[in-house]
Amino acid sequence: MKKILSFEPAEKKIPPEALCRGRRLDFSRTRVMGVINATPDSFSDGGRFIEPAMALEMIARMTEEGADIIDIGGESTRPGSGGVGEAEELRRVMPILERVDMSAGPLVSIDTRKAAVALEALRAGVHIVNDIGGFGDPEMRRAAAGSGAAAIVMHMQGEPRTMQEVPEYEDVVREVAAFLGERASMAERDGVDSVWIDPGIGFGKSCDHNLEILRDLSPFHHLGRPLVAGVSRKRFIGEATGVAEAGERMIGSKVAEAFAVLGGVDIIRTHDVCEAIDGIRMAEALARGEVNPGSVKEAR
Repeated sequence: MKKILSFEPAEKKIPPEALCRGRRLDFSRTRVMGVINATPDSFSDGGRFIEPAMALEMIARMTEEGADIIDIGGESTRPGSGGVGEAEELRRVMPILERVDMSAGPLVSIDTRKAAVALEALRAGVHIVNDIGGFGDPEMRRAAAGSGAAAIVMHMQGEPRTMQEVPEYEDVVREVAAFLGERASMAERDGVDSVWIDPGIGFGKSCDHNLEILRDLSPFHHLGRPLVAGVSRKRFIGEATGVAEAGERMIGSKVAEAFAVLGGVDIIRTHDVCEAIDGIRMAEALARGEVNPGSVKEAR
């Protein structure tokens, strides 16, 4: 069988830790970001967490399972989605954010591309702003800079409504890396201290594009910033495995997440925290040839 990945830890030059509004997150091991979609129409779990009580119950579960970050969003960005207005997005996320303890437990991220939503979430105490629009809006950059929050700059070709119609690149890895480098520098120039990058798997990319990115993450490491990847339950996993239902793509998702860890991803964004952590720990042990003492837990 052709060797497709070296089982050596990826060479990375990122800061050892990030400061997110006074709270620290170190990158001595791969971190896990649990996803909460407070939407009626997300591709994987739309409607499950539209009620704040259900969202808070899942946040408590993810916290117990070991999530390092909880990412909360109120707008579906699945392929073909048309978006929602600021007022509706705030109506969905604020009742959750206002009841989450921001001083302890996982860091909290707001997943939004609207500056007004980001500002309200920051007032509620979130630590991270995750923008699928790549912080192209100066108001988004100013919001993150003025708060001391970390910023996740993601790449997306086009808009959610049309992004999967005909995604085209000459060299997807280099083009996405160049975009992220430029946008991260813009955010940094505007005063954002901690900028993370996300290649946007599944956002304006074909199955082959997604596979190319995951197989060659080195250009992203050269940017010297923490690298985020969200592959959980996405369409390219269904295309590769033949599993049509997003909620049934668990095995393919965990394999893709482990592969991303072997490629040097620093933060895995996932719907299934417990299973992701097991896969990540196994991948890290294989890469290092030893168990990371910081990741040992009582066997279930």
